[in-house]
Amino acid sequence: MGEVIKMDTKYIIGIIIAIVIIAGAIFLIGGEESETTNIDIVGSTSVQPVAEGLSEEYMQSHPQVRINVQGGGSSVGIKSAQDGIADIGTSSKELDENEQEGLTIYGFAKDGIVVAVNNENQISDLTVDQIQAIFSGEITNWGEVGGSDGTINVVTREDGSGTLDAFNDIVMDAETKIKADAIVQSSTEAVKQSVAQDPNGIGFISYASMSDDVKALAVNGVEISEDTIADGSYLLQRPFFFIIKGQAQGAVKEFIDFVFSSEGAEIIKSENLVPVEQ
Repeated sequence: MGEVIKMDTKYIIGIIIAIVIIAGAIFLIGGEESETTNIDIVGSTSVQPVAEGLSEEYMQSHPQVRINVQGGGSSVGIKSAQDGIADIGTSSKELDENEQEGLTIYGFAKDGIVVAVNNENQISDLTVDQIQAIFSGEITNWGEVGGSDGTINVVTREDGSGTLDAFNDIVMDAETKIKADAIVQSSTEAVKQSVAQDPNGIGFISYASMSDDVKALAVNGVEISEDTIADGSYLLQRPFFFIIKGQAQGAVKEFIDFVFSSEGAEIIKSENLVPVEQ
């Protein structure tokens, strides 16, 4: 009888030990999950691809960090940073003085703005004045600029787009606006696809999103490249910004430091952008 009681006691002790081990494991797993840091990046659809590339590389070496990147436009990025909705807002346009209040702004790259046409288009070069005249509706036929006869279909971006703001600042002016009946698209990719499907289309897109779906025109005789963006000879270019409310701290600061590191610079270059030193 005593032997039976002894075995039952060992059995009970074994169960208790097993429960303790399992509970400890669950606690450790839960602890690891609770230590995961999430960073939300929101804003410019032009900045989105390079933000995703930087984030993916960063998470490879920092598995405890989860970075979620979303588009929405530069205005959304600025507002999201101002309101604290996003940890990092992104913009591909300069911020107005009233937009800058309470924010820390990091210009981390320079991007070119491609004037894109369909691959079947014979035109290879336009002047800034010709581009302005086309987008304003003053020039309406490709034959007027040395191309084949055909009505020019202008494709632009929606209000709030950083690419649109930069294009307006560089190409248009206070008296000369983009024609009212231009086709409006809500992202760089949508503009590109619209032009790719229309032999008479013309639009402007981020160089970081450029592909062989469309043809990039030289501007004033200068072809777009990383070198011509870096030396300023290609005129249509703009900065890319990461925007933080207040001062960057903790995991957000560590990510920003990574962006400005030599490793970050290589990723930026791989996205057809020119890195900027902090």
